[in-house]
Amino acid sequence: MDSSKLIGRVPEQLSLDEKACLAGKWMALEAYSPATMPLKRIEAIGASPLECFVELKRRQLDPRNFEIILAKPLG
Repeated sequence: MDSSKLIGRVPEQLSLDEKACLAGKWMALEAYSPATMPLKRIEAIGASPLECFVELKRRQLDPRNFEIILAKPLG
């Protein structure tokens, strides 16, 4: 499965197959603030936090507004 197809999705709403595809990868999720109250959509996926930052910058998003987390393996 192409993990880039998961951009814009909410991690809690992914299927088991989609979650398995993300296992061990890094995800950028918009950081919570009372002003934005984000839905925690996946905005970047990469093999490292740096790859997530690069993807965010490419899309003209400010990396300072995102938290980068490691997707945990299932089980």
